[in-house]
Order: sequence, then structure tokens, then C-alpha cells
Amino acid sequence: MILEAARAAASQLLSPEFRRVFLKTLGLTLLALLGLWFGIKAFFEWLAWEWIDTLLPGLPSWAGWLGAVLVGISLAGGLALLVAPVTAIVAGLFLDDIAEVVERTDYPNDPPGHAVPALRSLVLSIRFLGVVILGNVVALLLLLVPGINIVAFFVVNGYLLGREFFEFAAMRFRPEEQARALRRKYAGTVFLAGLVIAACLAVPLLNLLTPLFAAAMMVHLHKAISAREAARS
Repeated sequence: MILEAARAAASQLLSPEFRRVFLKTLGLTLLALLGLWFGIKAFFEWLAWEWIDTLLPGLPSWAGWLGAVLVGISLAGGLALLVAPVTAIVAGLFLDDIAEVVERTDYPNDPPGHAVPALRSLVLSIRFLGVVILGNVVALLLLLVPGINIVAFFVVNGYLLGREFFEFAAMRFRPEEQARALRRKYAGTVFLAGLVIAACLAVPLLNLLTPLFAAAMMVHLHKAISAREAARS
């Protein structure tokens, strides 16, 4: 079920509809990251001028240069951690477009889903941004613990990504509480699907496609689970 959903989603990534959404997502993500870069850089520069020079006067010029290099490295590392959540929240604006493409092309005889209301979608996107940042901070701290660092990355992101994207796909067809209940019922399946998404997230450049791939994959997975539920009833 999971591998079939992943295969079906991957086969659609190069379709014209997906390409259009990806280009819009990529452009907005790069603009957001660029804005974050200059904003954080300006903050650190202000901090250096207002506080460091006051508290530590008379520092040699090389110390300032070294500090600028360290700040630049820290900023680059911080932005690398933010690529996933920023891409996800930007792509969240277009996930319903992706879901509609999948439903129209692969399930033309099924009733179409309904887009999540804009305000609710914004709330969910902000919440998702928060939990992903928190999860990655925890995973980053666990990098200091040998043997579990990579496992931590996949477990944290597999759980969070699987949960959020599955509930998104489910909420196009059922109320939020029912979507959560269905996700809990198939928690193991959803988590394993989340691990597939986390694997894409771990690959540079491919991680920019991850939210769109995840949305398509979870639409397929939700369809398969719904068919199983219908067969049992």
C-alpha cells in the first residue's frame, strides 16, 4: 500500500501540473529564505554594533572578521534547517491544487474532495511549521548523541510529516476529528509513509519537492485506506 502510493506520487512529479506548482513553490521559498537571511543578518550586525563593541571594546580587527565568518556559518546552518519547514508552509498554499490533480487524473469516478477552508489551512500550516521546527531542534540536539542521531532525524520527521500530510489528505473528505481518528487507527502505516517522506527530505534539492510529493502520496494512501474501510463495513 505504501510503496504503491509512493510510486504513484513519484510518477506524477514530472507532469505539467506538478511542474507549475513546483516552480511557484520554489520561487516563493527562495524569496522567503532570502528575506530570512537578510533579516537575521541585519539583527546580528545590529547586535554586534550595539552590544559587543560596548561590552568588549578594543577587540582586534581579526576578531571582528572571525566573528562575521562564524555568524555566516551559523546563519547558513540555520537556514539549512529551515528549508524543510519554509518549503512546507509555502507549499501549503498549493497542496489542494496537487490533491485535485491526483484526484482528477487517478480517481475520476470518485467524488472530488473539498479544499480545506483558507483560515483553517493557515492555522494548520502555522502549527505544522512550529512542530517541524521543534522536532528538528530536538533532532539537532540528539546529533550530539552518537548512534541515535540519524535515527532521531527519521523518527521525528517521519512522525510529524506522516501525521500532518495524511490528515491534510483525509480532511478533504471528512471532518477534522474523523481524519485524526483514521490517522490514529492506521498510525503504523502513516508513520511508515512518513519515513518515506523523511527520506526525500534528507536529500538536498529533492527536499524542495518533498511537500508536493508528500501531498500526492498521502492522497493515494488515504484513498487506499478508505477503500479498505469501505470493504470492511
